[in-house]
Amino acid sequence: MILDRTDNPGAQVLFSLACVVVIVFGLRAAAPILLPAALALFLAVLSLPVMVWLRKHRVPKGSAIVIPVLLNVAVVGLLITFASQSVSQLQRELPTYLNTLTQLQASWLQAVEVRTDLVLTDYLTLDLIDPGAVIGFARGAVGRIAQLLSMTFLVFLIMAFMLSEATVFPAKFKFLTRGSGFEDDRLEKIVSEVQTYLGIKTVISLATGLILGSWAYAMGLDFPILLGRTAFLLNYIPTVGSIIAAIPAVLLSVILYGTLGHAILVAIGYVTVNTVFGNIIEPNLMGRRLGLSTLVVMLSLLFWGWAWGPLGALLSVPLTVIVKIWLENTTDLRWVAILLDKSAPQEATAEAGD
Repeated sequence: MILDRTDNPGAQVLFSLACVVVIVFGLRAAAPILLPAALALFLAVLSLPVMVWLRKHRVPKGSAIVIPVLLNVAVVGLLITFASQSVSQLQRELPTYLNTLTQLQASWLQAVEVRTDLVLTDYLTLDLIDPGAVIGFARGAVGRIAQLLSMTFLVFLIMAFMLSEATVFPAKFKFLTRGSGFEDDRLEKIVSEVQTYLGIKTVISLATGLILGSWAYAMGLDFPILLGRTAFLLNYIPTVGSIIAAIPAVLLSVILYGTLGHAILVAIGYVTVNTVFGNIIEPNLMGRRLGLSTLVVMLSLLFWGWAWGPLGALLSVPLTVIVKIWLENTTDLRWVAILLDKSAPQEATAEAGD
């Protein structure tokens, strides 16, 4: 006997939840395949306007595909070259930094005990910072970066094939949806909105990385290029990313200068840059329509980080925004996009005011 789900709402909910579970665990199981594809899609969407411009100027199709790929290879190569030396030097200097930080921690606790007559060592251990754990984490991070580099060739290869399909896929899509009531311009609208989001986010992140790297250099911190690159990458994660990016710079300031005043000044620079770009410039360029609620940002960070690891966490917000744009342009799923949005629709706000 086949159950009519319209008469069994409970069964329909259970069926939907089962589908979600299958999709979620499928995403995690297929991470070795889907993660390079997601990175390639990210780069292909950013490079598509370049390819379209080249085709409009009568550049052959093969060259119009190869040129954007080579530009991406050059940019990624420059980032790797600038950061590799800093990462190697950081690995050598990390034990010294950790010993200095441990000594500062002990001296601060002792100073507080002298001034307040409180024996803080009875409540706080001097092993709050475990050098071995930090070194292990750093080495693991370097290992994950090496793993990323190992699949770089695969990412660019997939990106090239995506760009080659971009010229014929819209025609295929229109043919398949002909007579189905699907709007012909919906695909172009989704792609345009995704390009707008990724383009603006990348430019803002690049400006953030350059300014904060220069700020780290001006404040006399080690590894300003690495700090700027970290700020550039983590800026793709709103709110949380800027906080995480500031932690290494503040810790370096404390280690190198040993004063809270210098560390506070470094932190003020980070807060100022991220406030200006994140709360003023970026929302004005993108519009509130592409915003995500803070809860959704945190949940997407946890979900994509669990499913695809550190790279998934880095791509969590762009991936969620892409999904949100697709939902906004799908009539029967638009309500999900409203739940993901930072603010309520204007109609709902007006009704609440009445």
